[in-house]
Amino acid sequence: MSSDSVPISAQPPWDGQPYSIKRHGVSISNCDSEPVQTPGCIQDHGALLVLRPADMTILQASENALTLLGTPAQTLLGQAASVVLGEELQARLQAYLRDEPTDRNPLYVFTLAGRAQFAPLDVTVHTIAGVAIVEFEVSSRTSDAEPDYYALVKKSMVCLQEAVSLQQFCNLVTQEIRSLSGLDRVMVYKFHADDHGEVFAESRRADLSPWLGLHYPAEDIPKPARDIFSKTWVRPMPDVSGGLAELLPLVNPDTGLPLDMTYCALRGASIMYTEYLANMKVTAGLTLPIRRGEKLWGLIACHHYTGPKQLPTQLRAACEFVAQVVSLQHQSAEDREFLSYRLQIDDVHQRVVAAAAREGGLCALTEGPNTLSGGIDAGGVASYHNGRWWRIGDTPSEAELDGLAGWLNHLPAMASGTQLVYDTDRLAWQYPAAAAFSNVASGLLATSLSREGNHLILWFRPETPQTVNWGGNPHEKPTVTGPHGPRLTPRRSFELFVESVHQRALPWRAVELEAAARLRVQLAELVVSQAERLASLNAELSRSNEELDAFAYVASHDLKEPLRGIRKYAHQLMNETALINNDENRRKLEGLMRLTVRMDGLLDSLLHFSRVGRADLQLQKIDFNVLLAEAFEMVGSRTAEGAPEFVVPRKLPVVTGDWVRCREVLVNLLSNALKYSNQSQRRIEVGYIARQENAPRPRCPAGAALHTIFYVKDNGIGIAPAHFEQVFKMFRRLHGRDDYGGGAGAGLTIVRKLVERHHGQVWLDSILGEGTTFYFTFPDGDASP
Repeated sequence: MSSDSVPISAQPPWDGQPYSIKRHGVSISNCDSEPVQTPGCIQDHGALLVLRPADMTILQASENALTLLGTPAQTLLGQAASVVLGEELQARLQAYLRDEPTDRNPLYVFTLAGRAQFAPLDVTVHTIAGVAIVEFEVSSRTSDAEPDYYALVKKSMVCLQEAVSLQQFCNLVTQEIRSLSGLDRVMVYKFHADDHGEVFAESRRADLSPWLGLHYPAEDIPKPARDIFSKTWVRPMPDVSGGLAELLPLVNPDTGLPLDMTYCALRGASIMYTEYLANMKVTAGLTLPIRRGEKLWGLIACHHYTGPKQLPTQLRAACEFVAQVVSLQHQSAEDREFLSYRLQIDDVHQRVVAAAAREGGLCALTEGPNTLSGGIDAGGVASYHNGRWWRIGDTPSEAELDGLAGWLNHLPAMASGTQLVYDTDRLAWQYPAAAAFSNVASGLLATSLSREGNHLILWFRPETPQTVNWGGNPHEKPTVTGPHGPRLTPRRSFELFVESVHQRALPWRAVELEAAARLRVQLAELVVSQAERLASLNAELSRSNEELDAFAYVASHDLKEPLRGIRKYAHQLMNETALINNDENRRKLEGLMRLTVRMDGLLDSLLHFSRVGRADLQLQKIDFNVLLAEAFEMVGSRTAEGAPEFVVPRKLPVVTGDWVRCREVLVNLLSNALKYSNQSQRRIEVGYIARQENAPRPRCPAGAALHTIFYVKDNGIGIAPAHFEQVFKMFRRLHGRDDYGGGAGAGLTIVRKLVERHHGQVWLDSILGEGTTFYFTFPDGDASP
């Protein structure tokens, strides 16, 4: 019942003084601003005293004390409670406060006997904020016609246990509460995710119009009221048109604070609320919460239409007990309804997790005989891992998924890890960009396996156009002129208002949210286990590489000395006339000389490789255009044949890296492109693919697509797919020793080592006889224009 169109004063009319419904209730301009927990008034069918527990002194009293208790409120202030109760009952009340759990827990204590023109009064008490609140209401306990509430509640419990679905359970709740209370209409009012309500079940007098299925805007039960129902179990309203009695004084004289009446049965009702009920022709009411854990799921709303209705303490206690049982059991009723569906989801998820564990990755989520598409009912599923999206069914495009993931990862609850699962049946309302793909993704169920957002699972539901039946126009915000200017008033019309809603999907059920949360835990454990195993392997590999580098350095360095001796003696023998006159001897010596030269080249390559692994990188900003120009100049000077065509389609970006090592990568790749060509016109293209660029990335490994990818492309002889990995191995040549200019076969091994030292990746794509493209990344600092 709040309004965006009504101006809200920065300060309420009661600013600086205690609030009282009687004084300030007609000045409300926004329901969320009303202090409903400290209304300053009670319903005047009862009386209230506030006591100091230590000495039972009366600190505050309702102004109607004379009518019900026989003594004016002003006279009672500062007196002992015995003035009203007598010495014996005061002692009994004091003992009760000492021995029983009365903190925020109203309990019936005794019935105060009637005197002359005063009726017997039921007395309830609870404590809060250091005071004892004693409530007095006219008793019905002396009536011979008083129902057997125990028997009625027992019957209700048996009926509720027989429900096999949530709908049937709620239908029984309305029937049993109506039978117990005698009220004309009882509804189960369910809150939706946006806090608007729906009449989910109903039991009514036969002549009343049905409200089942009607929706009501969130403002009809504003947030302060919902907050109270999250704490208390019963809200009686025996006479909607009844008067109010103000507390005297309005603040506690000991503390100077207003009285917190959250748990008081007599708590005065907002004028907005009583007007709202009156507009619905309701004359009396009773409201009970339905909770799931600490969350308010809905209400049991009871209306009466034939005048005031006494709601005695024993009736309220019986209804409160039923409400508590309903709160405990309605989750079980829903679980029973969807048991087979839950078992199906769990079976699929267990198969998927088992497959992921066997394969050592998350590809099984969307690939293979058992995928997530067979579990939770969804139009499509997308998962993000290993630096890319994996999709099955109807999902947004990868670019749209990137944007959605960025939005999800920036949601405070998701980013902090406090919300394990996010769900919505109206994604475009929360994330406007989703309107572009609402046909496949109006509903979203999402979970992240890590706070960094690099492991996401998203389920999508398509748009399902819906018709919502509202109890009156939900957009109506009427106002009237009050003593302090315009004030908000409740709607007067509750005629059926039909609204068509688009960009909505079928809502996600609780069983689906729970299944997603369980899957998250299972997969998170798997990811953590694999990460720990990978970290251990990486540490072991790092140690092995360091040892290998050290060995390679020592071996190549130490082997060069004896090799130089062999070459020296071979040269001397070549100068011996007697030996070189023999053709066979000369051929053998020439072969020995060639082998020593080749061995020296291999040792140089091995020594260089070991230095590449050991030397520290000197990182700096590198203009790749300048770097490439140097590399072109170096390889061009080695080209004896006709000049090749070098092509750079666009200006290259700036990267962070070691200038010398990055240049060496380019020189080796350009040299290979020049060397392994049989074309008369050799063409070499050097370019890049930006991170967000929509361009093909053949054979792109996991994670590389997140970075700028450079490439060197030639029109040479090409490489067969079987050899794509072989070419990166040390001293591995695919051709004869002297074919295509010869070489040690270490160039691409050194390229991979240099790229990996920059935390990048290198790979190739090739068509035999047409050419080869080498791709590589330099993620440190990544590329910028």
